Amino acid sequence: MFTRTAALFLALIVLGTAPANAADKLTVLLDWFVNPDHGPLIVADKKGFFTDEGLEVELIAPADPNDPPKLVAAQKADIAVSYQPQLHIQAAEGLPLVRFGTLVATPLNTLVVLKDGPVKSLADLKGRKVGYSVGGFEDALLGAMLKKHGLTLSDVELINVNFSLSPSIISGQVDAVIGAFRNFELNQMDIIGKPGRAFFVEEEGVPPYDELIYIAHKDRLDDPRLKKFLAAVERATQYLVNHPDDAWASFIDGRKELDDELNKRAWRDTLPRFALRPAALDRGRYERFAAFMKESGLVNKDVKTELYATELQ
Repeated sequence: MFTRTAALFLALIVLGTAPANAADKLTVLLDWFVNPDHGPLIVADKKGFFTDEGLEVELIAPADPNDPPKLVAAQKADIAVSYQPQLHIQAAEGLPLVRFGTLVATPLNTLVVLKDGPVKSLADLKGRKVGYSVGGFEDALLGAMLKKHGLTLSDVELINVNFSLSPSIISGQVDAVIGAFRNFELNQMDIIGKPGRAFFVEEEGVPPYDELIYIAHKDRLDDPRLKKFLAAVERATQYLVNHPDDAWASFIDGRKELDDELNKRAWRDTLPRFALRPAALDRGRYERFAAFMKESGLVNKDVKTELYATELQ
């Protein structure tokens, strides 16, 4: 007969066989397919740094890159990798999203021309064709850069080349492209023997900003998993800087499709741009960029920085 005592004994056995410290699960949505921009995340996973923090982290590449912030806002995912410029727009729209960490601490956006082409300075763009992928923010970047050289958007012809940035400039369809990433498109062009010249947005009238950030729902900022996540990411970033070759081996482990010349070069060029202190927040920097976004017409109201960006204490 199955007595109450026997049931209690069985329960104790079952409990005794459970892990003493079961890992806390955490879902992290990437901004795009896995690439060198995600180095600290992949290394933290491969090297067991997340595990050391008691976390079981699932890294998910989205089917649609627009989805991650929406899913975090709906509390259907814990963390998303996103973009600071996008966050300012989302904050103005009232989405309950907060930046709590930084992945890539500098802009990656550039304006690119052919190195041996006729454009030697941004002033040379007058009357020329400029390709872009996404309107709005890229228009604002280009407008600010042209303004520094006495030009306006009306002085150039904008052509939507979708995401064919390098091909459009190499083929001569356009004279320049805005929105090219300095760690990818420049290397892509160099590999095929058509080297490019980059004009860096932060040197040409655009306030510096964080390209990639970690965002969470505003109601989950007291979740202890977030601090553990950042601790593992910081440790991984230190490892990347100190052991770039071994970190690269970890990055491509199980992802042989990434083991090519383009990704090797992108890895090298991205390393110095990862945030060494991912939890740190420069409020003044965020406020200056917020002012730029409003001046450019990308947001229509002021939002207090503390409502969309924080440094976990």
